[in-house]
Amino acid sequence: MKSTVETLSPTRVRLAVEVPFEELQPNLDQAYRSIANQISIPGFRKGKVPPRLIDQRIGRAAVLEETLNNAIPTHYSTAVREHDVKVIGRPEVEVTELQDGEKVAFTAEVDVRPELTLPDFATLEVTVDEAEVADSDIDDQVDSLRQRFSTLKGVEREVRTGDFVQLDLHATIDGEDIEGGSAENVSYEVGSGQLLEGTDAAIEGHSAGEEVTFTTTLAGGEHAGKDADVKVMIRTVKEKELPELDDEFAQTASEFDTLEELRNDVRTRLGRVKKLEQAVAARDKTLEVLLAAVEVPMPEKVLADEIEYRKHQLSHALENAGVTLEQYLENEGQTQEEFDEQLEKDCAQAVRSQLVLDAVADTEEVGIDDGELTSEVVRRAQQSGVPPQQFADQLVQNGELPIVVADLRRGKALGLITEQAKIVDSAGNPVDLKALQAEINPPQADATASDVVPADAEPAQA
Repeated sequence: MKSTVETLSPTRVRLAVEVPFEELQPNLDQAYRSIANQISIPGFRKGKVPPRLIDQRIGRAAVLEETLNNAIPTHYSTAVREHDVKVIGRPEVEVTELQDGEKVAFTAEVDVRPELTLPDFATLEVTVDEAEVADSDIDDQVDSLRQRFSTLKGVEREVRTGDFVQLDLHATIDGEDIEGGSAENVSYEVGSGQLLEGTDAAIEGHSAGEEVTFTTTLAGGEHAGKDADVKVMIRTVKEKELPELDDEFAQTASEFDTLEELRNDVRTRLGRVKKLEQAVAARDKTLEVLLAAVEVPMPEKVLADEIEYRKHQLSHALENAGVTLEQYLENEGQTQEEFDEQLEKDCAQAVRSQLVLDAVADTEEVGIDDGELTSEVVRRAQQSGVPPQQFADQLVQNGELPIVVADLRRGKALGLITEQAKIVDSAGNPVDLKALQAEINPPQADATASDVVPADAEPAQA
């Protein structure tokens, strides 16, 4: 086999491969065996049809097509290895010459990782917010805990925002009942927006025992986009009563004896959350600064594939939710043009990040050991609710294990950059990420009053 590589652009090459026909003999034999197992000819058992009869009945062209389908991927991979081509996309293959018994020639155009010039990471300057806990932050957390210990008391007055009501609802379109359009004794917090659009405006100002009717546009289901008349019966109206903020509340809602002890614990825990957020922000902003310092040619085919993949994922999610793209865009306040522009921007940033971090990982010779890979697979399996071995098997079967390895390398590469970059907070104080991580995750961190820290306060792993 002979092969050459031609650079078409900083992100695309064309491989030209020529294969003597004798090197295709194993693939030719395999093609005959495969076709023989698929056809039936009187006088021959399946799989035992001789090649000459296959040529006569099926045609030599079909045999050669099957041969090339098997042979080209192997010889393409060989050419990639020989020329050390850093492929990042799927090739576009064209057979340029086919001389039966003589040779086969084909070209493969494919996107490749561009050569990047990386800056000295020590010159990168990053500024993040201070990891300070304000009194208002503590007030918000304590108030959230107070809300959880509130009680509901029936009132004889008109409905107001923040009240809790029991409702009966019945929806019709043109006087006809809608399947699944009725519900009784629905508990609802007025102002939460969790029921049909227009419910809040319709019931506010009315009292228990009253019935009101309003018109709304249905957002989902088979009648999505149609106007429905909704009749609402207000059964009960209750208001929330909050406990007094005192030591008795602290004893009821936590392990602490005094409100001051509770607030001090909340301050400590919010401090850890703020520092964790600061650490994540440092990584994110370091990557932003790095990307701004590196010129990255964009592989257009890879970008197009990423855009198509994300569109497919969104379409699948919307279909499962019973929502059209038009409804989604309306809810997001975007036009189709704005959506497409933002999607391309996000995908370009994602591709650019991958290319730069891969270059860093190569330059710094970042590797992933078996322990790190196992830990990551277990973590992802837990997130997916799948047994680790089953999850690992799925990764192998789908050819996705290299993707996990690549993600791990990029994460470690970003960690190396943040260790070398100059990171300060908005007050000019240096941020030591290693010390910060040790402070965030002490060997034995207690778990007291963890319920006062919001679950969504811990950012996802970068």
